[in-house]
Amino acid sequence: MHKTRVALLIMLAGGLVACGESSTLQVSDGTGPAPKLPEPNKTLIPTVNIAPAIGWPEGAKPTAAAGTQVAAFAEGLDHPRWLYVLPNGDVLVAETNAPPKPDDSKGVRGWVMEKVMGRAGAGVPSPNRITLLRDADHDGVAETRTVFLENLNSPFGMTLVGNDLYVADSDKLLRFPYQPGETAIKAQGTTVVDLPGGPLNHHWTKNVVASKDGSKLYVSVGSNSNVAENGLEAEQGRAAIWEVDRATGTQRIFASGLRNPNGMAWEPQSGKLWTAVNERDEIGSDLVPDYITSVKDGGFYGWPFSYYGQHVDVRVTPQNPDLVAKAIAPDYAVGPHTASLGLTFAEGNRLPAQFSNGAFIGQHGSWNRKPHSGYKVIFVPFEGGQPKGQPVDVLTGFLNSDEKAMGRPVGVVIDQQGDLLVADDVGNKVWRVSAAK
Repeated sequence: MHKTRVALLIMLAGGLVACGESSTLQVSDGTGPAPKLPEPNKTLIPTVNIAPAIGWPEGAKPTAAAGTQVAAFAEGLDHPRWLYVLPNGDVLVAETNAPPKPDDSKGVRGWVMEKVMGRAGAGVPSPNRITLLRDADHDGVAETRTVFLENLNSPFGMTLVGNDLYVADSDKLLRFPYQPGETAIKAQGTTVVDLPGGPLNHHWTKNVVASKDGSKLYVSVGSNSNVAENGLEAEQGRAAIWEVDRATGTQRIFASGLRNPNGMAWEPQSGKLWTAVNERDEIGSDLVPDYITSVKDGGFYGWPFSYYGQHVDVRVTPQNPDLVAKAIAPDYAVGPHTASLGLTFAEGNRLPAQFSNGAFIGQHGSWNRKPHSGYKVIFVPFEGGQPKGQPVDVLTGFLNSDEKAMGRPVGVVIDQQGDLLVADDVGNKVWRVSAAK
């Protein structure tokens, strides 16, 4: 690395202040089916604009959309990131953070990014457990909390098929026996399939959803870098969604070129699989928009060679023009650097009518954009199985007047009562959004 760049990165890490260029467009310009994509703006040092994580002051909470209200469903959790609702209404929450990945923090750049993520609230040890929350009296507050599964390895996605509960750890897909109503599982998990992990597990979160008939499992696996700077050999099986046969454990790549897919859900009208994807960093505050998209079997979505279809990323070597020519443009942009992670469709919710058809998106918030983007939950209206119109803010106010993060929304899910639950991994809460009374 050039000595000047090293010195600047060290100085940046010491100050951890906003550096680099600033956006020239609004977040809304990078939103929708045809976002604006300016020329890349690669600077000597990347834009670093951290919203330091401070947690919620006593009595404070996010701001809910008109016609809705928000309250804490559960508090005092330890880095809650992902949610799953069991058929009896119990809510599972993955309390989790990154696993040890020593090779990811090697070198000056890795060291700097470790400091950046720590200041943003991502530096705490992983609790490595799944907690069960139960609201037996349906008053909107979980009065029962039990350790449902423990001694995991940075768990994230969860899905139930029959009496088999599947958990996506950071390096494997596990299966556990589940009996309706039980509040803890003591049995050891069975490995269904190993997933890319190891000491360079850059995008460590793995999610899992089941097909409607339960025969297939779909597992999201993020890339091992920003734009393959660790070499393409480190990306084997990554930046992809796997299809796993539930009976045999055999797997294939269902779709690829997806830098960091997190949320996955089935769109109710079309029946298609959709995912929320974090796009690449360090080519300007306005590039590249994160997105949600339907996922085509065998589809390639560009990473690392191109973004938003066939816009070539010249930083990647070697280039692959033949693969770029096949790159599919996503369906809908959700703003640059918003870190859109959570995705759930509106089916079954009891919120006001404007939220009846579409997708809720949990936006964890930016570090590589000035000014900040994300740090909220949005709703993307759908019509005929496709996004239609501009997003609507559902929850805002996660940043205070000093641009510090009181909370950061991640997973979103509709509970058995039809309310929206939101995991807040910096606020250590699960929020419940319901219709205003």
